[in-house]
Amino acid sequence: METTNATRGRKRLEKEQFFEDYETGTVRRTFGRTITETDFVVHAGHTGDFFPHHMDAEWCATQPFGQRIAHGTMTFAIGVGLTATQINPRAFTYGYERLRFPNPVHIGDTIHTEITIGETALDPKRKGYGKVVEITETKKQDGKTVMYCEHILLVETKEDHA
Repeated sequence: METTNATRGRKRLEKEQFFEDYETGTVRRTFGRTITETDFVVHAGHTGDFFPHHMDAEWCATQPFGQRIAHGTMTFAIGVGLTATQINPRAFTYGYERLRFPNPVHIGDTIHTEITIGETALDPKRKGYGKVVEITETKKQDGKTVMYCEHILLVETKEDHA
């Protein structure tokens, strides 16, 4: 097969890991991304969520939070999207659990995501796979967590663990 710039770029993003290669406690951190007003407007347009909490600066100024708050779904999408700098061809998403937004995100905040391998267990329902839980915390520039969830991966095993 001919190697092109596109396939070379994809290979740089790939990090092949089998279930047995994951170590509890391993941490990685993404690059940061600054949230803009354009993010708010585009997300509102995509979702239809034009609640004043996100879109009405004048109304928000009269509220205890004082300024517009990012959509939780936008914070989730961007926070998880930041983790897509590393792709494992042996794993795929099973789901997300325990999704929380403990602190708000505002226009001008810079967020990054920290991923910690929380636990691993063989999947009793799917021979040849294990479950890996990635504790996913998106934080802003002051270190406060703005999004927490547990990302569950199904990952191929190297060996038959019957």
